[in-house]
Amino acid sequence: MAVASPCVDVCRMDPASGWCEGCLRTIDEIAAWSTLADEAKLAVWAELERRRLAWQARPEKQESR
Repeated sequence: MAVASPCVDVCRMDPASGWCEGCLRTIDEIAAWSTLADEAKLAVWAELERRRLAWQARPEKQESR
C-alpha cells in the first residue's frame, strides 16, 4: 500500500519556519514527495508529528488564545 501524502490543500509557506502551514512539510519535501521511497515518506510523517507540536507551541499561536 502506498504512503499517503500529508497534503491538506492549505499550501502557504511560513517564512519563519520554512514549513507549509497546512502539512508542515518543507518545500524540498513537497517537491520530492512523488519520488521518495515509502521508507522516506514514513520518515517525513514521523518528523511531521514533532513539527506539529512545535507549530502549536509557537509564540504567535499563544498570543491568539
